[in-house]
Amino acid sequence: MTRGHLQIVVCAAGPAADVTQLVTTATRHSWTTAVTATPSALDFIDAEAIERLSGHPVRSTYRSSPGTRQSLPAADALIIAPATYNSVNKIALGIADNYAMTTVAELIGRQVPTVLVPFVNAALAARAPFQRAVAGLRDERVRVLLGPDDGWEPHPPGSGSSRQKAFPWTTAFKAATRLAGEAPAGSTDRS
Repeated sequence: MTRGHLQIVVCAAGPAADVTQLVTTATRHSWTTAVTATPSALDFIDAEAIERLSGHPVRSTYRSSPGTRQSLPAADALIIAPATYNSVNKIALGIADNYAMTTVAELIGRQVPTVLVPFVNAALAARAPFQRAVAGLRDERVRVLLGPDDGWEPHPPGSGSSRQKAFPWTTAFKAATRLAGEAPAGSTDRS
């Protein structure tokens, strides 16, 4: 018996290579998973390994592969991780210029419990557009894991590769399952 379905969206940043950690954690906790990748993220991930673990093809375009199911199970939670500077800003502005960003826009609009984990350096995080994007997403009830309370901070410029192994996959999963437990997808009462 599954507890829920976790939709995962990966963006083009170093920790994307380790998204199988999140898939494995979710599976161990009786969640099904599916991964959607931004077009640039495909170069960072092992799609075949993800497909073996999740049982679903990695999607990055509007057309699924021939012979595969067209639709995925309804999402009970969404994790966007790692989220790049570019993707965080796009998501906050509602820019849906690829399949992954369209998926995110729709799931947030459906009020699916959402966790976003940025992977940005401190110079980018200091920019006003990024700060506005994070604040706007939090206003939309997106749980952005960023800051001292979350134990996840922007890294110094040029040090991203040294922070990749510390990426908070388990923390993101725990946050998503807590949110899903508090407000199941499709619930009209979000208080």
